[in-house]
Amino acid sequence: MVSIRDRFPIFKSKIYMNSCSQGALSIDVQDAYANYLRDWDEKGAPWEYWGQQNEAARHAFAGLVNAEPNEVAVTTSLSAGVSALASALDFSGERNKVVISDFEFPTVAQIWHAQEARGAKVVHVPAAGNIIPLSRFADAIDEQTLIVSISHVCFRNGTMLDIQAIIEMAHAKGALVLVDSYQALGTTPIDVKKLKVDFLAGGVLKYLLASAGLAYLYVRKELLADLKPTAMGWFSQANIFAMDIYANTPHPTARRFESGTPPVPNTYAAVAGIKLVQQVGVENIERQLKVLTGALKEGIMKRGFNLMSPVDPAKHGAMITVRSHKVDLLTKWLANDGIIVSHRDDNLRISPHFYNDLHDVDCVIDGLSKYRELMV
Repeated sequence: MVSIRDRFPIFKSKIYMNSCSQGALSIDVQDAYANYLRDWDEKGAPWEYWGQQNEAARHAFAGLVNAEPNEVAVTTSLSAGVSALASALDFSGERNKVVISDFEFPTVAQIWHAQEARGAKVVHVPAAGNIIPLSRFADAIDEQTLIVSISHVCFRNGTMLDIQAIIEMAHAKGALVLVDSYQALGTTPIDVKKLKVDFLAGGVLKYLLASAGLAYLYVRKELLADLKPTAMGWFSQANIFAMDIYANTPHPTARRFESGTPPVPNTYAAVAGIKLVQQVGVENIERQLKVLTGALKEGIMKRGFNLMSPVDPAKHGAMITVRSHKVDLLTKWLANDGIIVSHRDDNLRISPHFYNDLHDVDCVIDGLSKYRELMV
């Protein structure tokens, strides 16, 4: 029987700790792409069947976050989903404020700043080192706030925001909340109903183990009727195959946030990747990651390196970061040794997943020690 780790061929030759950039390639996803090519070859252009694959991807994500399938839009990227959402919001009234944190991924912040031309007032919540105190959100969110847009886990340093508290804070002021959960999906249980979040976006590229080109936008069903995006396409329509060029008739569900022809090959991969995550179990993954990230933090601090992620396990996600004054060179030298990590700013990003073990952690810590001159 093939073990879970053995389903990822890269471990035959590498120590892979870069899931925050791209999940390791599994034989399941390889097979999914082969199935797509086979279907294309054998069936020609089976659009009805490919539509079913798109629905399978929608249902897979909905099951992962406890959403209803009709609350999920299948998009080509998180950028596409958030852009469609932004286009549906009205910034012309007194409630025109967008509150974002300084931990946001560029695409989300840039989309909100683009709305300034439509009347949006964008306010940043500043960080205090590697955290953002809740009091700073409380100071920023008021009765003029239309939406609060926050990253679940910061891509720069791995810090996890207290999204439950921020959602409650925003709702108390009558504001909507969007959570960018790209760096958290697949590493910790997420229940959109328990969170009472209005919108949640993410993609399959990272810890959901698929590839670039497919993402999701969850929209709370009670909000759908009043949101009419102008960033859209023919797959956003109530009747896709009506081919109506004389009207825009949005689908009554979250599909109104979709755009053009879906990325069919990616739907195959997405279903395969999410099935792997669900096979292992997100709760089990979270427990394993706490062990691995705990060992990483301990090793980093014992060797005298500068940990840039919070020490408290409740305040960081699956990514652990460490300072290097020549981080691009360090990343390259580690890769030459078969240790695959990544970096942002001056932080080396080490991001395990369920396929990693403590031996991998030891290899990474030893690699950092080997290149100590780049660390301190």
